[in-house]
Amino acid sequence: MIIGLTGGIASGKSTVGGMLAGLGAKLVDADAVAREVVLPGEPALEAIASLFGQAVLHPDGTLDRTALGSIVFQDREALAKLEAITHPAIRKRMWDRIHTYEEEEPNGLIIGDVPLLYETGQDKLYEGVLVVYVPAAVQVERLMQRNKMNEDEARRRVSLQMDIEEKRRRAEWVIDNSGTLEETRRQVHDFWQSRQVGTL
Repeated sequence: MIIGLTGGIASGKSTVGGMLAGLGAKLVDADAVAREVVLPGEPALEAIASLFGQAVLHPDGTLDRTALGSIVFQDREALAKLEAITHPAIRKRMWDRIHTYEEEEPNGLIIGDVPLLYETGQDKLYEGVLVVYVPAAVQVERLMQRNKMNEDEARRRVSLQMDIEEKRRRAEWVIDNSGTLEETRRQVHDFWQSRQVGTL
């Protein structure tokens, strides 16, 4: 079974993905793939440098994420242009990997971990979607702590994504990560068990 995993920024999606991988799921992480497709020599990096200029590259030719982020997180149009370059490259590499896992283990659980799953319409590609949920106020609080940013900046980052309540409403399965780590682990285990006995 191939399912999508998503959530909001700072919702704990990576934590849940790691727990599922620990139980035996095959995880394909869009963030990890996103880092791969912008390595030196990759067509996506060349396109980014061509569009945004050499200022978004370090002297060694690698991507300067801070410089690029300072451009695209202030400007929705710039962000859309960046995504038009990176999303197709990420999607192709992810699905190549997913199909490889599917061939190796036809009855296994394969998870595509995609932060902007709904925003990019990729939810339709999966057999179901698991959303990691925390209320928006918790997202802002965690983002401020994790990224050492002020509240206004954290709220703006959260607002760039689809509302977390809408994601929760559209999901086939929800893991509520607003409690303790142990409570989250219990929900993940229950989800895994339900899959094992075929009740997904």
